[in-house]
Amino acid sequence: MADPQKHLLLVEDEAPLRHAVAEQLADRGYRVEQADSGEAAIAKLADFAFDIIITDLRLPGVDGSAVVEEAVERYPHIIAIVVTGFGTVKDAVEAIKRGAWDFVSKPFQIDELLHVLDSAIEQRRLRSENAYLRAQLEERYRFEGIVGKSRPMKLLFQLLETVAPTGSTILITGETGTGKEVVSRAIHQASPRRMHRFVALNCSAIPETLLEAELFGHVRGAFTGAVGNRQGRFEQANKGTLFLDEVGTMSPALQMKLLRALQEREFERVGDVHTIKVDVRVIAATNTDLGRMVAAGQFREDLFYRLNVIPVQLPPLRERKEDIPLLVQHFLDRFQRQRYNGPERRVSDRGVNARTTLAADRNASASGERKFTERASFSASQEAMRRLMAYPWPGNVRQLENAIERAVAFSAGRPQIDVGDLPVEVQQAEESALSAAIALPEDGVDLDAFIANIERELIQRSLERTGGNKGQAARLLNLKRTTLVEKLKRLDKSP
Repeated sequence: MADPQKHLLLVEDEAPLRHAVAEQLADRGYRVEQADSGEAAIAKLADFAFDIIITDLRLPGVDGSAVVEEAVERYPHIIAIVVTGFGTVKDAVEAIKRGAWDFVSKPFQIDELLHVLDSAIEQRRLRSENAYLRAQLEERYRFEGIVGKSRPMKLLFQLLETVAPTGSTILITGETGTGKEVVSRAIHQASPRRMHRFVALNCSAIPETLLEAELFGHVRGAFTGAVGNRQGRFEQANKGTLFLDEVGTMSPALQMKLLRALQEREFERVGDVHTIKVDVRVIAATNTDLGRMVAAGQFREDLFYRLNVIPVQLPPLRERKEDIPLLVQHFLDRFQRQRYNGPERRVSDRGVNARTTLAADRNASASGERKFTERASFSASQEAMRRLMAYPWPGNVRQLENAIERAVAFSAGRPQIDVGDLPVEVQQAEESALSAAIALPEDGVDLDAFIANIERELIQRSLERTGGNKGQAARLLNLKRTTLVEKLKRLDKSP
């Protein structure tokens, strides 16, 4: 009997075979989701962290190898099994290269498939070092330190690649914690100004009486405590980039001075009459609606248009849920580097199934010899990943980063974080594979089958919560025990 918490995605375009295999797997305790095409499988993978995927190799459209590759790229811990009627050595090798754990040829007995599954589950339990694939993820889906592969992030990367080489002023908007400073640094690093300084200033963190001097500098005696001349952030960022966070908190008087500095590229230090010219690219950011502030008379309209030359809107984390696994692993790898800096040892490439961290030694010799380091790797259990994906993250990426840092601290040296290591509010997030199914596809939906799947899911959850006690499960569902038993018999017979 399989672990009842094992979530399995079965991908097969032949409906009779798919239903028969799904029924047999469900009888053995797996929670089975079905997909009749590669495209449908990839859509389900985007919304749920499955433990296992079993896919036919020959599918219409996106084939099984591509599905396996997508699954492993999203979830390095997922077990991928390929089933095909074309069981050649070449097919097997290609499937393994794509990340599959094993290969089963048609026709097969269900016991053969179960044996492969049991073996793969045991291997996954014993192998925790799969950071090589995770490192590939981090490098493939990032722009100057920004991680993501969702459609909103791909569009953001395209925009940043276009505007970074220019010198235009940029206004970054987005909720708190979405990474506005990270994006501004990425723009700077991808621009011709990257050899010069990136200077950041949080306008809301400086008292209004000192903010002008912080921006433009001051001369000796300009005010009490000004014991000498001091450069402001504009001067410090000359030839480089100045990032002004929470720009909407500036007073009207300071807004006017900022407008002049942006238009004329010159200013005077506080208490001085000498004009200083600078070449600075300004990137401003805010989590408030500046347009609404302009309408309310709280922000200068001319300054708004001067800042909003190129608007960049950052999506909240809840709108790019499929990026959460990438971000989780990105933060786990970062905290691993911070926590463990032990001695390195040279290793050889163990092949496609070696889940090891291979990192190039930056101190390689002048002869070009390449060294690699190997170290134990942090990862997140699939159950923990499901909770992380289910939580709405009102604090966005910053909150996720803090949650992962906490989880690493609570892991007590274990190489894998689990549900109990997460913050309480994340632990209580309700996992669900149904959210993805609510979207209505263009070609319609089988309503009866859809409702049956929801009913089956709720019944399964109630049985899990009650340890299989049908009487207690029936009470949770506000049903009679006999009614629940009849539903179970009907659902077991349904496709």
